[in-house]
Amino acid sequence: MKALLIYPLFPKTFWSFEKYVNLFGHKALLPPLGLVTVAAILPQEWEFRLVDRNVSTITEEMWSWAEIVIISAMIVQKEDFKLQIQEAKRRGKKVAVGGPYPTSLPEEAKIYGADYLILDEGEITLPLFVEALKKGETSGVFRSEGHKPDVTTTPIPRFDLLDLDAYVQMSVQFSRGCPFQCEFCDIITLYGRKPRTKTPQQLLAELDYLYELGWRRGVFMVDDNFIGNKRNVKLLLQELKVWQEERHYPFGFLTEASVNLAEDEELMNLMVDCNFVSVFLGIETPDEDSLELTKKFQNTRHPLDDAIDKITRAGLVPMAGFIVGFDGEKKGAGQRIAEFVERVAIPRAFFTMLQALPNTALWTRLENEQRLLKDNVDINQTSLINFTPTRPIEEIVDEYIQGFWNLYEPEAFLERTHRCFLKFATSRGKTTFTKRRATQLTWKEIKVLLILFWRQGLKSKTRWLFWSYLFSIIKNNPQALFGYVYHCASLEHFVEYRQIVRNQVETSLKQFLSRKEQVLIATR
Repeated sequence: MKALLIYPLFPKTFWSFEKYVNLFGHKALLPPLGLVTVAAILPQEWEFRLVDRNVSTITEEMWSWAEIVIISAMIVQKEDFKLQIQEAKRRGKKVAVGGPYPTSLPEEAKIYGADYLILDEGEITLPLFVEALKKGETSGVFRSEGHKPDVTTTPIPRFDLLDLDAYVQMSVQFSRGCPFQCEFCDIITLYGRKPRTKTPQQLLAELDYLYELGWRRGVFMVDDNFIGNKRNVKLLLQELKVWQEERHYPFGFLTEASVNLAEDEELMNLMVDCNFVSVFLGIETPDEDSLELTKKFQNTRHPLDDAIDKITRAGLVPMAGFIVGFDGEKKGAGQRIAEFVERVAIPRAFFTMLQALPNTALWTRLENEQRLLKDNVDINQTSLINFTPTRPIEEIVDEYIQGFWNLYEPEAFLERTHRCFLKFATSRGKTTFTKRRATQLTWKEIKVLLILFWRQGLKSKTRWLFWSYLFSIIKNNPQALFGYVYHCASLEHFVEYRQIVRNQVETSLKQFLSRKEQVLIATR
């Protein structure tokens, strides 16, 4: 069987980092880990070609070669997901689809024309799909019926199918699931509340493969909550520390974790020892009433300011997600989020309006309250709230736009990034930035530094601030220099993206209010 694996285009998002990615000579931030895992689970006598539409195009020769087309997507990729199904069907190809989007909204995939729906987790449903093909079945829906696979049986992903030079970072996964019960989160819906982990040997085998393929850059541990099973994570980190030491730290790791990471000093120290350099935290809001309403109780145990400070001083750069639009939210929530980000010095803050994701507890509650707008499921930073909020949507939108704009004012971004990296001066000094000397810089990295110095150090209106903070880091914490510079480089993306957010959200609001007015007129 000749299988063409397709990963659809992403629209511009907070995470696309186009200018940052291009600055480093790559095409995308992360590869499609799901598809290379699918390729590893399917029969290995099959032939595979993988096209990530974010880095390359599909040729007519590829379409002709394919006997079956397999597409995986998230909701944010829905437009190109639909287009690629239609392109395949126009050429008479059978199409199989899977991933978070088809699993959450399978009816939409059917409407688009998909023949096979491989839903839930592939370790269970892909073998069912293969068996159906053997029987000559021309369509089908394959579900796990509530069963969760043992991920210790998951094979090493087919990283060899990727164009490694196209990506800034690689992706691996250690666990699935999260023990918490946040109302708006679809992770527990898709993967359950009991975190399942691979074995340390399994994960190290994946890293060995990447190392053998020549990878020497960052690795994103894509677990939605890396510390969901602390016992197993610590077992992994103890072995990963040795693996990294023996190979002179070829990888710097990033991951996602719940904010209760700050409560476990041993765990933070292990992560830093293993060369974890950054962690994404789901903070959502500093408003405790909203956190309790959305059942994010883990964020109310201790002061959030103290938690971020502990994580930063341990040697991990914090990234964080924030949401405006919770029920019962008081006016000024967007401003309080922006003030919190500035106060605790989080360089990169992901900020969005609340979206009810399909099949989550929030979705179910809003549906029962007849407040859900089901025709507006489009998850992006430029998407409006897809339900009727408890305060005027115009107020929420205004706070969101203003908050996002202010967070990525160049002066504000550079100032809090500078404060964040100065905190490493009191850490144990074991971050990845200390494990690399200037003599180890590649020509490509030197070129990036020169371009950045030209753009932000000479052409930018904030050039004096850029040099002032840069020399401050060199003087007070030279070990953090490269991490600081790379964070400054991401400003290239955010300055452009905040304008996109403002323009698209304002347009969406106008269209929404116009439709609302038309409905009111029609019902008079």
